[in-house]
Amino acid sequence: MAIAILTNAVAGMPSHAFAMQLSMTTGGRTTQPIGHYEFCKKLPAECTPRGIPAGPAKMNRSLLLKIDAVNSAVNAAITPKTDMEVWGKDEVWSFPNGVGDCEDYVLEKRKLLIAAGVSPSNTLITVVRQPNGEGHAVLTVRTTAGDYVLDNLESGVRRWDETVYTYLKRQSEKNPGQWLSITDGRADAVASVR
Repeated sequence: MAIAILTNAVAGMPSHAFAMQLSMTTGGRTTQPIGHYEFCKKLPAECTPRGIPAGPAKMNRSLLLKIDAVNSAVNAAITPKTDMEVWGKDEVWSFPNGVGDCEDYVLEKRKLLIAAGVSPSNTLITVVRQPNGEGHAVLTVRTTAGDYVLDNLESGVRRWDETVYTYLKRQSEKNPGQWLSITDGRADAVASVR
């Protein structure tokens, strides 16, 4: 059902107009989450640029099916557990081994989409604020039809502006070890976490 709705929405819109209105607006460089910093120290190849950034991925039915399948498969394969439960400490970002928290889901989804041919510059870890005030991580896929979010708290893939989150920052498409602020009108109240 979600695929049909997304496919119908994509089919009727010119891609250049869609991307102009439905993509996140990023600002300047901002702080890297501490968990990502530690992850990059352990696995530097995951956080270094891989050539010239690609433009947004061309949205089509094949890409939509691919991102939906990865989101569903990873959500089903991982049992949610906090870093404290798994590692005995907070903010450990790692590839999951059957269990993990939101960042671990994101890392696995990113890895699988890159392996499936989606450019690393279009698979960006993104930090958001939930309506209850808690921080959360999702994966953003940049496309010609806007930015789509893969989330372990939602079964379906949604465009970023169709979620309930306040967007704070995400990886740079030019360098996955750097982070950019996101200009989201809802983020002003939580600017202190940037």
